[in-house]
Amino acid sequence: MPRTLTNPTTIAGTQVWRPLEDTDQTAAVSVVLKLRGETCDIDCLYCFEKRKLAPGGAQITPQHIRRLGHIFGQRPLAIELHGGEPLTVGKQAMADLLDELAAQTTVHRVHLQTNGLRLDGEWLDLFDAHYPTLHIGISLDGDEQGNSWRVGYDGTAIYPHIVKALNLLAERKRTCGIVTVVTPAVLGRAAEVIDHIAAFDAVRAVHLLPAFDTTVTRPLKSTGRRTSPSRRLQAEAISVDGPAWAITPAQYAEFILDATARWIGAGHFRRIKLDPAVATIRRLKGLDTSHCHFSAHKCSHVFTAYPDGRFGSCDELPWPQAHLLPLTAARGETDITDAQHANRLLTSGRHLMTKCASCPYQAICGGGCTATRWRMAKATGSDDAYCDHRARLIDGMAHLLAAPDHPSGAHCLRAHWRATTPNVMDNVHAFLARWDDPTALRAPVRLRRSKHGNINAVGLPGPHPADDLDPHHPQWRNGIEDGVWPLVDTITSSWKAVTYDSCQGHAHAGTGLAPSTFRVGLLPRTRTEYAALAARLCHALAAADGYLPSAITAHLVRTELTSACTGRRHPVLNLTLTPAPGSTWAEYFTGLDQAVRTLTHVARHSPAVTGCACALRPPRPTREAR
Repeated sequence: MPRTLTNPTTIAGTQVWRPLEDTDQTAAVSVVLKLRGETCDIDCLYCFEKRKLAPGGAQITPQHIRRLGHIFGQRPLAIELHGGEPLTVGKQAMADLLDELAAQTTVHRVHLQTNGLRLDGEWLDLFDAHYPTLHIGISLDGDEQGNSWRVGYDGTAIYPHIVKALNLLAERKRTCGIVTVVTPAVLGRAAEVIDHIAAFDAVRAVHLLPAFDTTVTRPLKSTGRRTSPSRRLQAEAISVDGPAWAITPAQYAEFILDATARWIGAGHFRRIKLDPAVATIRRLKGLDTSHCHFSAHKCSHVFTAYPDGRFGSCDELPWPQAHLLPLTAARGETDITDAQHANRLLTSGRHLMTKCASCPYQAICGGGCTATRWRMAKATGSDDAYCDHRARLIDGMAHLLAAPDHPSGAHCLRAHWRATTPNVMDNVHAFLARWDDPTALRAPVRLRRSKHGNINAVGLPGPHPADDLDPHHPQWRNGIEDGVWPLVDTITSSWKAVTYDSCQGHAHAGTGLAPSTFRVGLLPRTRTEYAALAARLCHALAAADGYLPSAITAHLVRTELTSACTGRRHPVLNLTLTPAPGSTWAEYFTGLDQAVRTLTHVARHSPAVTGCACALRPPRPTREAR
């Protein structure tokens, strides 16, 4: 059977936050240009930019853009034209800005984020003339009901105007991305909302953002003598418990999983990129992503410029705390990095990331959004709720990758993603074919037993290669360690499932080696079997809950097995027993036999099921489950 080790989590330094000076000139930085500060022609009740009271009226100029080129030299720049509403600068000013951006050789991407109200044929002609590759983003919170928080100053809905803009883009054969803020107006309706957005032919990308605004307890003050209808609506929506548009991290995670399931099931993935789903999936597949929540290029590589000359970090961070220095004071990157290291907010954000070093999700999660974690930690003293929802996203997305036709399993609370390295078999396809073919040729294998009970090809303690066996092999029983045999036998003979790995657990006393824990690895033949086995294992753990020794915790692990001959990664499920928090290894091994007997008993009496047991008996929260 394959050699299996758990890869220790690396120190967080370069994994979740890389300082700007630690990346070379080929690594891009993002610069958000707040063209007119907070100035906007609508008054969305949840608008975060207006809560910063950024100066309006003035606007970004071509001189600001040229300054960026002097500061960052040959480093690639990704520019976002933002606001407020960027189109309020007017057509001539926008043309001048786009011309300047086109002249900058280091600018490799320009994105315009607009509410769409002013978008018309003349604007599109202007974009074609001055920056043909301009990416357009439209703010649309799903369907009409979802957009109920997006209103004009008179309090009227702007949804019809957004629809008109999207239809115009389609008529002109232009594409766009959509930014959707997830509020209570769309909760429970993920499939409906995703279908609605996908119905617009121009849409090629959707980014689902959470309204994590529970800390907002005061409405914005009106700037004039009279309070606008929109500000009255905002005041009515805010209480001491937070605004009515806010959601929790747990609600956001469930919405994303439901939205992703629909995105896959309805085939929308063929035309539309959905984030944070795509970013999570790419990380699960071991691929890079430019999404800063999942990469190490976080706030140290994201900047914001305001019309009054202020230059700071990511616009999601609170201002003025995120301010670094005046744009005119920056002579080069060194001035920027010096200001970053002197900024208390960024220092605090980096400090939050230190907890990522021991997190089993770190390699996939990438630490998440620094700004959101900072706000939650400042308001409640902890960012655990944020971290928990990131883990839920990864766990659920791992299921959707393995069994997309069975989306309900994504909501299982017992199955957790864990990277297992190395986890390699010579030829997974051949192994599966041999497992179900009693007539297949089976050569003798090397079986050696160490004095600690390890069975492998060399007879030594610790992780070592072992040949792959199946129940039809004459050496099958001899190749399974005694302590794990009862459960392996039940799973293979009663459940008719394939096991690719097993270990009875070994103390390795006197060897200097770390102890190994009990595990059984299951290799599903199909996506349907994956979903069925995950559900059955969940029921088995639910039945064992409360009957295992207090020193032992059972886990259902989602991970992958790599086929060495093809490089293909196969979704697998591991059932493991580990020491409970606060327990010693001695206590663990004392109770291990009882734990295995309990699990074997419940496995023998756990029928095939179509759904997991979490809805019937949610698992008790543990430190490892987060």
